[in-house]
Amino acid sequence: MKDNKGNPPAQWVYEAEDLQGTEQLAAALAKLALPGTVIALDGDLGAGKTAFSQLFAKHLGVRDTVNSPTFTLIKEYEGRLPFYHMDVYRLSLDEADELGLDEYFYGDGVTLVEWASLIEELLPQDVLRIYVETVSAIGRRMHIKGQGGTYEAWVSALKENGVS
Repeated sequence: MKDNKGNPPAQWVYEAEDLQGTEQLAAALAKLALPGTVIALDGDLGAGKTAFSQLFAKHLGVRDTVNSPTFTLIKEYEGRLPFYHMDVYRLSLDEADELGLDEYFYGDGVTLVEWASLIEELLPQDVLRIYVETVSAIGRRMHIKGQGGTYEAWVSALKENGVS
C-alpha cells in the first residue's frame, strides 16, 4: 500500500496536539542526531516545517535565530553539531544538483531539508523522512519513516518508548 505521494506508509505516525508536542518530537530527534544525519521534511505550505526546524535546532544547541532559508537556500548554524538548514522550494533539480549538497549530506553536521521531495533524486539513500500534516489550528500529524538501519532503529525506538 502507498500513500497519495506514492511513498510506502510511515513506520510511525506521531500526533502533536500543539507546538509543545512538536517540540517533544524535535527534542527527541535532536538527541539522536549524529554527524551525517539527514532529515527530509515535507508538508503543505504552512504546515509547520520551519517551526519544526527551529525547535530541532534549539534542541541541537543552536543559539542563533533560525528562520526559513527560502531565499538563501542553505543556512549554517553552530550547535552541538553543525546544523545545515535548507529550503529547496524555489530550486529546480538541476539547480540543486549544482550546489554540491553531498558535502552537507555526508559532512560533520546535521542537514534538515525543507521540501525535500523536490530533490528526491539527490537525497542520500539513508534518510529520516517526516511529512507534516495539519490536523487543526495547532495540531499536527507527523508521518515518520526511517530509511537505512540507523533511522529505522530511531523510529522503532521512538515508536516503542515515546518522545517525552
